[in-house]
Amino acid sequence: MRDLDAVFAALARSAFRRRFALGVREGKYLGAKGMETVLAQAHDMIGRRLGPPLPPNDGKQTPMRGHPVFIAQHATATCCRSCLAKWHEIPAGRALDAVERQHVVDAIERWLRAQPLPEASRSEPEVRQRSLF
Repeated sequence: MRDLDAVFAALARSAFRRRFALGVREGKYLGAKGMETVLAQAHDMIGRRLGPPLPPNDGKQTPMRGHPVFIAQHATATCCRSCLAKWHEIPAGRALDAVERQHVVDAIERWLRAQPLPEASRSEPEVRQRSLF
C-alpha cells in the first residue's frame, strides 16, 4: 500500500483526477450533514462497494455525482479495485482488510477537507426542477 503523500503527488499530475470538484449539491450535503457523518457513510460505502474480493459491477460501481464521497473516490482513485491497485498498490481479487479500508477513507477525508465548499452551497436556496407532466 502506497503512502498517501505519494498517492496525492501522483494524483496531482493526472489531468483526469484534478478535474473533480464538489458540485453545489454535494457541497450542500457535506455542509448540512457534516464531515463526521459523511466519513461514517464513506466507511459503509467502501465496505460494501469496494471491500469484497470481486465487487459487483467493479469499474462501474461508483457514480460520478450525487454524494461527496463519490466525487472524492474518483478524485482519489478509490473508485474501483483496478484504480486501487494502480494508484494505491492495493491488490484486487481479495477482500480489503481493515487497514486498507481505513486507507481509502483517509484518502477520501484528505481530499474532502481540501475542497472549498461551492459558494452556492452556502447561500442559495435549492432550485427544484419543475415536472414536465
